[in-house]
Amino acid sequence: MIEFLSKELSWIDVDYWFYVFNDLSLIYIIVPFFVLELIRYAWQKRLNTNLVLDSLANIITFGAFLTIEFLLGLLAVTKLYFWVYNHISLPHLELNWITIITCVLLADFAYYWEHRMMHRIGIGWATHTVHHSSPHFNMSVAYRFGPLDAIMPIIFSLPIVMLGYDPILVLLSEVFVQVFQTLLHTEIIGKFIKPVEFIFNTPSHHRVHHGSNRQYWDKNYGGILIIWDRMFGTFEPEIETVRYGISEPLHSTNPVKVFFHGITRLAKKIGSVEGFKNKFLVLIKPPDWMPKE
Repeated sequence: MIEFLSKELSWIDVDYWFYVFNDLSLIYIIVPFFVLELIRYAWQKRLNTNLVLDSLANIITFGAFLTIEFLLGLLAVTKLYFWVYNHISLPHLELNWITIITCVLLADFAYYWEHRMMHRIGIGWATHTVHHSSPHFNMSVAYRFGPLDAIMPIIFSLPIVMLGYDPILVLLSEVFVQVFQTLLHTEIIGKFIKPVEFIFNTPSHHRVHHGSNRQYWDKNYGGILIIWDRMFGTFEPEIETVRYGISEPLHSTNPVKVFFHGITRLAKKIGSVEGFKNKFLVLIKPPDWMPKE
């Protein structure tokens, strides 16, 4: 088994399977499942104009996010990753099943802390609140991104590159975690058997994460594995019916307003406090922080 796991793999084969699981999943899982969700909405008489416009806004924000990520990736991220990889990383690791599996696990661990940071500091929540602002919960919500969502992960993925993992493998692993997350955005699936619910993130756990119910705030940050939340005290089971959205509802399906409302609210908050120090603290303190005086 060790010999099999440590056998060097071809980049062509690895890239192909990541392509199947990452990119093609949109065709064979995500879009068909979203159609199924629309049918379910119609059957339950919940398919209305607001839901349709909200779904369209989600897709448009995804397009804006991809544009930023594409430009960022071409101009900065890949060059930065490869510079770190070639100059300040540990010895480069071979491409085999061990490095692929451990890279995905490290990407998932990094995602937990990145996700947690985006909830717990002002600038992080200003972009991530976009994802949480929908009052609905379906596959399209998984594509609802904010303007800085492509930037925040860099802080947490660079240490993986420094360990000697190929930057492309790191990026592919991060996408894999995101695709897994996409599949969790559904109300159709209830709960799995207890061992699965204990180890893995599931639609039930992720519904909690999107809840505006007070006991669900800042819970279940995990990507693929929910054990990170269990280990670090941020796990919450789905008990009370989830109310989706944010504590200060957006009440809009305008994609421009959806995409920028978090940044706009942050800018207004910065403008409302006095002193450079307090303005800076608004960026790095929890979203509900305000100076005492």
